[in-house]
Amino acid sequence: MGLTGLVWTNFCLALWAQNTLVEVLETPQALSAHQQEELYRQLQKQAEYWERQAAIVKTVVKLVRPTVVHIEAEPGIPSLPQRPGTQRVEEAGSGVIVQIQGKFYVLTNRHVIKGSGIGGIKISLADGRRIFPTRLWDDPESDVAVLAVDAPGLTPARLGKSKEVEIGDFVLAVGSPFGLSHSVTFGIISAKGRRDLELGHAEVVFQDFLQTDAAINPGNSGGPLINLRGEVIGINTAIASNSGGNEGIGFAIPIDMFMFVANQLIEKGKVDRAFLGVHLDSRFGPAMAAEVGLPRPIGARISGITPQSPAAGAGLQVGDIILQFDGQLVEDAGHLINLVATTPVGKKVPLVLFRDRKTLSLEVTLADRAQFLPKQ
Repeated sequence: MGLTGLVWTNFCLALWAQNTLVEVLETPQALSAHQQEELYRQLQKQAEYWERQAAIVKTVVKLVRPTVVHIEAEPGIPSLPQRPGTQRVEEAGSGVIVQIQGKFYVLTNRHVIKGSGIGGIKISLADGRRIFPTRLWDDPESDVAVLAVDAPGLTPARLGKSKEVEIGDFVLAVGSPFGLSHSVTFGIISAKGRRDLELGHAEVVFQDFLQTDAAINPGNSGGPLINLRGEVIGINTAIASNSGGNEGIGFAIPIDMFMFVANQLIEKGKVDRAFLGVHLDSRFGPAMAAEVGLPRPIGARISGITPQSPAAGAGLQVGDIILQFDGQLVEDAGHLINLVATTPVGKKVPLVLFRDRKTLSLEVTLADRAQFLPKQ
């Protein structure tokens, strides 16, 4: 740009700044009744457009609120309701009603009902009724809990598919933050596949959380994360906070992962998890990836193999990097652990490996992890 052009540009910028300053400092003029009415008319037309767009949220809320429950749990009561005159410390959280094979259940987090028997758990429905579960199951390693319920007029939620969720999708969180039941907040999916979080309940081994900026506070645990189709795509479980309140970072268990556990608990009373039989290298990063010929650190590197395991039988070797598991790209070691843990025992799974700067494919039949655990 020449000197003339630079001078002209600076002059225009100065003139724009001066005009802007005049506009900012200018005293607003009073509107006549006609002008005011005309502006209200324009605003009404503009608001109608946005209200039509926002109506989808109102519809979702109408569908979902009757499916959400408030849960109060009293630790230490195995089977009987609380006796009059006694006081106990209560945990509070949320849950969502679902229907599985014609029967009704409430999905929630294990940490909401931890230490309580069915008599110590009170479920408040959206219509004000209070009921007790008839049976409960839980899984410490995934923070999943399922409560069987039996009452007339229950409204089940519709389940979505969390594998179809994308970053940026709009979502609603429904629950009982600070005991304020059936509160609704709105946001987006901020990230997927969050793992290795310090949640305060250290038993949670399998983590693959959805992250959202929809406000989640204490009491939201166990409540549903809903997409704009009114489907449950996650169960809210934790927040990242220095203050104990919402700071825009909340986490939900993907509903696919939750239901993998919940269905087994209902059908068998326990969770059978698959076993591959590999030890994974936590040091695998950019430097090691470049050394073996990968453009970036992707996949999970094998540092050891359990004798007589599926991995040993299939011919996996120390130093192999598992790039794909059952058709899914493996992001890192934690991702592979979750993929194996949510695959049915006995399934024959295709793997894609990186070995000696080449890719190769093979199949492995997963075993039952319980067979390889140390004897108690």
